[in-house]
Amino acid sequence: MDNLNKLYILWTNADPITSEKMVLMYAINAKINNWWEDLTLIVWGSTQKLVADNEMIQEKLRQAMHVGVKVSACVACADQLGVSDKLRELGIEVKGWGLSLTEALKDGVKILTI
Repeated sequence: MDNLNKLYILWTNADPITSEKMVLMYAINAKINNWWEDLTLIVWGSTQKLVADNEMIQEKLRQAMHVGVKVSACVACADQLGVSDKLRELGIEVKGWGLSLTEALKDGVKILTI
């Protein structure tokens, strides 16, 4: 697959309203409507704490994963915030993202940062 149909959503805004009404709403609808063939939601920074603590956000994430959104989180932030295990329990991949994000940027992958 070429990078024209690949999107990373870099989710760093821990505001619950923005998370529900923009990030997750867009991700879910983008997959349902086939706007992107490959869509990965990257949970980074304080957003990881929101995901670990907020049941409504967790439910929206389950919906997103159910329709095919890949969800991944930065391991460095997750470890520092003490939420790695909780994120994994929710089915979220937890991995190093620094190099992967850099490579995606260099490869011209579309990245939507919220």
